[in-house]
Amino acid sequence: MIEICNLSKSFVTAGGTVDALRNVNLTIRDGDIYGIIGMSGAGKSTLVRCINMLERPTEGTVRMDGTDLGALKKKDMQEMRHHVTMIFQSFNLLMQRNCIQNIMLPLKLSHVPRAQALKRAEELLKTVGMPDKARAYPAQLSGGQQQRIAIARALATDPKVLLCDEATSALDPKTTHDILGLIRAINREMGITVIVITHQMSVVQEICNRVAILENGTVVEEGDVSRVFSDPQAAATKRLVYPDTFEEFENLGTAHNQMIRLVFRGAEAATRPLLASMAIECRIPANILSASTRTLDGKVYGTMLLNIPGGPEEMTRAIRYLSSTPDVSVQAESRYPSQPEGSPEAQ
Repeated sequence: MIEICNLSKSFVTAGGTVDALRNVNLTIRDGDIYGIIGMSGAGKSTLVRCINMLERPTEGTVRMDGTDLGALKKKDMQEMRHHVTMIFQSFNLLMQRNCIQNIMLPLKLSHVPRAQALKRAEELLKTVGMPDKARAYPAQLSGGQQQRIAIARALATDPKVLLCDEATSALDPKTTHDILGLIRAINREMGITVIVITHQMSVVQEICNRVAILENGTVVEEGDVSRVFSDPQAAATKRLVYPDTFEEFENLGTAHNQMIRLVFRGAEAATRPLLASMAIECRIPANILSASTRTLDGKVYGTMLLNIPGGPEEMTRAIRYLSSTPDVSVQAESRYPSQPEGSPEAQ
């Protein structure tokens, strides 16, 4: 288990001190595929470098199985890094060495006998689905193939934790899907804890079981991926989960005081016209402000932003009615102005 406690990291620059991370607290359980997501500059890469102590935290601690990594001596730190390995967006393979040599490199640095290292590297080539590329050089491989070799190299020292820093950002969607499938299989079959650093919510949705959202160096939301996707709370999370409609919502101003966001997670498309039924049965109309939905195999996925005319009573009734629909989550985006205490409207 990895415990990140009150972790902060500051950098001194010519323009002054920059706080890259501020009071980060996370617990990553053994066997998790844990996503850390945020926009550029949120502090993701700094955090992952603090986890393996490539960057020393300014304050706070990183503990692995109860051991404070910041207190390790040099020899113990080197041993720790055999168990916490990393893959990168740029693959970081040595271009002058072939695939088998790249995979053997960390074993060579650990003084593993060559015959043993070679056998291990050949096994890992099979693990990543490239047994025929032992003598190929990185320049002869596609981006996805290079990342597979990088993954094999990261696995050479039998790590407990695999850090993935934007590992699929340079890949096309199909290759990304294939690489994520490989990482999921490694997590499942080898029991390796995986930490995924990304700015792509689709990556988190496909592979992770838990997620933390970073904004300006601070964790603004954290939890199970299913919960965060179905009911995001922080504005930064909503911006990532609803990229198609978030900006529209922000630009609506105060003309629409009461709004509801529907999230369709596989709702039956043809069972009943949801909004028309609400208007008829509850006499509550709804204006569709924006929508980003798609129908697959007769089921609806996506989001819809509604305006509910009237006051808080209509809003409450609408939420109650819409919440009764299977596979639809309802999130109030109310801008109904609160009344000050003592005003006639508040009596």
